[in-house]
Amino acid sequence: MIRALLIANRAEIARRVIRTCRDLGIATVAVHSDADEDAPHAREADSAVRLPGDAPADTYLRGDLLVKAALAAGADAVHPGYGFLSEHADFARAVRAAGLVWVGPPPEAMEAMASKTRAKEIMRKAGVPLLDPLDPAEVTADELPVLVKAAAGGGGRGMRVVRELAALPAELDSARAEAASAFGDGEIFVEPYMEGARHVEVQVLADTHGTVWTLGTRDCSLQRRHQKVIEEAPAPGLGEELRRTLAGSAANAARAIGYQGAGTVEFLVSPSGRAYFLEMNTRLQVEHPVTEEIHGLDLVALQLRIAEGKRLDAEPPEARGHAVEARLYAEDPARDWRPQTGTLHRLEIPGLRVDAGPGDGDAIGVHYDPMLAKVIAVAPTRAEAVRRLAHGLERARIHGPVTNRNLLVRALRHPEFAAGRMDTGFLERQLPELTAAPDDDEAAPVAALAAALADAARRPATVAGRLGGWRNVPSQPQLRSYRAEPGGTEHEVRYRLTRDGMLAEGFSDVRPLGVEPGRDADPARVVLDVAGVRRTFEVTAHGDRRYVDTPQGGHVFTALPRFPDPTARTEPGSLLAPMPGTVVRVAGVAVGDRVEAGQPLLWLEAMKMEHRVTAPAAGVLTALHAAPGRQVEVGALLAVVAAGE
Repeated sequence: MIRALLIANRAEIARRVIRTCRDLGIATVAVHSDADEDAPHAREADSAVRLPGDAPADTYLRGDLLVKAALAAGADAVHPGYGFLSEHADFARAVRAAGLVWVGPPPEAMEAMASKTRAKEIMRKAGVPLLDPLDPAEVTADELPVLVKAAAGGGGRGMRVVRELAALPAELDSARAEAASAFGDGEIFVEPYMEGARHVEVQVLADTHGTVWTLGTRDCSLQRRHQKVIEEAPAPGLGEELRRTLAGSAANAARAIGYQGAGTVEFLVSPSGRAYFLEMNTRLQVEHPVTEEIHGLDLVALQLRIAEGKRLDAEPPEARGHAVEARLYAEDPARDWRPQTGTLHRLEIPGLRVDAGPGDGDAIGVHYDPMLAKVIAVAPTRAEAVRRLAHGLERARIHGPVTNRNLLVRALRHPEFAAGRMDTGFLERQLPELTAAPDDDEAAPVAALAAALADAARRPATVAGRLGGWRNVPSQPQLRSYRAEPGGTEHEVRYRLTRDGMLAEGFSDVRPLGVEPGRDADPARVVLDVAGVRRTFEVTAHGDRRYVDTPQGGHVFTALPRFPDPTARTEPGSLLAPMPGTVVRVAGVAVGDRVEAGQPLLWLEAMKMEHRVTAPAAGVLTALHAAPGRQVEVGALLAVVAAGE
């Protein structure tokens, strides 16, 4: 029996494992980097061990430190979560060698699936259908498009879609470099890229006594940069024969490598309905909650029981209903999915299952994945589950960095998704539509008015403030300006304080009904009559940001100063760091070289993603302030390109 469990991970998955351990009566030990010293997972565990440093390579990827932490804290088992060392066979061996229970598959099974190229060979022998690899040196134009993939990778790292033969050599080199940087292994391979395919996976669970469960299917087709964003179970629109094929292939894959514990076998399903093996993840998946919800299971509890040697029942429970999960990221989809940093002041999504990493007041830094939370809805039917999830996200109170919340809501309500006609190219194809500012967004100006009225109510305790600023002679209207975030649309609000209350100019059909003032971080309540309909706005101030929450959705504004800072300028052609991060590669350019518009100059890594910095225009590179390994803050000058000849 496991008495105390060290969780060799952080954030959402660590908190998820802690919850199950509390239910089972198992003590928990967290580990944390210096950046995570005050993180929720470190606070919620029964005890915590510091891993000195901030970077993953110095902390969560140090297997030796994790084993020492487990022994020092008196743990007798280790759960690896997902990511970091969760699929490293050597770490599993080190845990076992220290006399600790490894909550995961045998190291040999992990090793068999660690390399995608070797995994495909094993699956071929097991009779699992798969795509034939291509020789990179012999790819022809007729075989395009192709997919370049890292053999040891995951999470979209080291992966490239190539549609032009001339671009293949450069993409191969780029994928090798990213794979070597991310995984310490630059091996890559090439296979056909299947247009219009769906990403469907099967959850497997196997005990130490030979029982193998397959728990239905999950559709994970909605992806950005080959990373999943929206997942659901069961996968919609699959015929019964295809479901049997997927389940049988997944069970064969697990048995072929002597698998034990929780794992996932992933497939591509072609538009014609044929399934092809992609890879096997020898760990728990991020999207496991949708399977839990429809089967009524706790997969973490089952992992722990399997590690203790207990038997599974002969058959798994039947699935009931439908579940959909959306990953809420601190990122700006309209700006190349740029990750965001800052303080998460508030995260409140009532009525749904929320598996969150950070909590209210926690800092979102640059060292780790930008996922804030997984939001899960379950209902008797798919349509009802999708509606519940979209509605819950729309009403959520999310105060802090820019997130992908609006994109998630729009994607869930998109006709193609509603009809179950999605594929792995959906988000890329629909991105302009999903991120476009509404042409007739009548709600934003009214929300800005609510922010202005709330700001007016947050007056200091002066005589004028107590009297509401009323004058008995006409005066110029009060002016407040706000910029919508993200997007940059500016809204000017003009209002007067009269003996009849506040009157806003330009809002003939809007009448203030009441304002309950608040303080910074304490919401003010504004009630407006909008064309005869009573609307309530909750306005929260954090610095110069205003968060306006309504039952119809949320708005974020930056309160603009009356007199802009004249020194806030940059020289033309300056390339500034769009985020804090690390320079990982610099293109083969030097000061004085001519560059073309869009030409890559360097790559920044932040939050487990690489971001390409390109020349803004054709011209001459006159300055380069970047070198591999350099840490940069947002706004740091990276390079200067003088436009023209």
